[in-house]
Amino acid sequence: MVTSRIAGFYNLPLGERLDRLAEAAELSPEELASFRTLNGLGDEQADHMVENAVGTFGLPLGIGLNFVVNGREVLIPMAIEEPSVVAGASFMAKLVRSGGGFTAITSAPEMIGQMQVLEGKDLMAASLRLLEHKAELLAEADGVDPLLKKFGGGARDLEVRIIEESPIGPFIVVHLIYDVRDAMGANAVNTACEKLAPQIERITGGRVHLRILSNLADQRLAKVSCSVLLKELAFTNADGRTFTGEQVRDGIIEAWAFAAADPYRATTHNKGIMNGVDAVVIATGNDWRAIEAGAHAYAARDGRYTSLSTWGRDGDGNLTGELEMPMAIGIVGGATKVHPAAKAALKLMGVKTASELAGIIASVGLAQNLAALRALATEGIQRGHMTLHARQVAIAAGATGDLIEKVAAQMVIEKVVRIDRAEEIIKSLKDM
Repeated sequence: MVTSRIAGFYNLPLGERLDRLAEAAELSPEELASFRTLNGLGDEQADHMVENAVGTFGLPLGIGLNFVVNGREVLIPMAIEEPSVVAGASFMAKLVRSGGGFTAITSAPEMIGQMQVLEGKDLMAASLRLLEHKAELLAEADGVDPLLKKFGGGARDLEVRIIEESPIGPFIVVHLIYDVRDAMGANAVNTACEKLAPQIERITGGRVHLRILSNLADQRLAKVSCSVLLKELAFTNADGRTFTGEQVRDGIIEAWAFAAADPYRATTHNKGIMNGVDAVVIATGNDWRAIEAGAHAYAARDGRYTSLSTWGRDGDGNLTGELEMPMAIGIVGGATKVHPAAKAALKLMGVKTASELAGIIASVGLAQNLAALRALATEGIQRGHMTLHARQVAIAAGATGDLIEKVAAQMVIEKVVRIDRAEEIIKSLKDM
């Protein structure tokens, strides 16, 4: 039986962590090996994936622990170079478990294809003609991908709007709403738009210029919520300072309110959410740039950039959180089926649909948001981050083996985490 609770995982040597992962998630030796650099993405595969390939670039791959999403235990692979993200999300998932874990829902996997119609004479009349021909246009788009149609996908709707003001004057925009099932959908949607372009030109008398997918996937949303019991929020830090559950809860809500009201704070607030989201998107071979673009556009959908998450309290005083954002990800096609580590990552999570993966990714985003808000509202962001960052600085200064932890610990004690200080500590330790 899969469990996301692996006690002492952090303290195990790397090799033993892989053994425990194999036990917990029933991965084969070959699948586990794909997580190691030498056995992951090979030169030949890389050469076929991008132009002018010269090799591969590695990122640390960590495992998000303690997650329960829609009642199911999930071990979550996270590819990220920033310290404290995996630890923060895992710890918050542990707190959320007591409140029932994360609850995720997703809308239909519908993407938007845009067609820009220029050089039309009567834009309103042309728009009405397009709507009159909606059924035949949808039927035409439906025939583009028979395999997608077989699995229940295909054209769903056609929307027409007029851009009244632009640097080149007014023009028509046609939106094709297309259900892409378990794919990210870019290729299917772009192909369907290309197919419709000549017919749209005949109907409107205009010229179809751009025909391309939109990464503002606001028809394809993931929404996740959680509740953190008040007793789980109370803690005493290493300095002996005690924080009550009420203090932590109210501090988190106050910190969120800052992001809700101010775009400067919201930008960093949402970046913290994306720390968790992107790490899973990358690990599964999905397009993190598309997810980033869609998320930030969605955060400004009402004309003002604001928080993607919402935090409050329920009738019993427990902390509640919600996150809603576009989530255009897939489990078929692209790097998800080419990259060995991405395939193993999907198996590790046991996902069967893209919608299920979307809910898991959003859950990690909310967990990471909670970790950042809790740190900001209590001890400050640097306390937990500093120890992990100090290790990176120690390595950059030339520390190896046991020296890494010794140098990092000394810098944390001094609260001076700089490469020049790390070099001085290394020299002093070697001279002893």
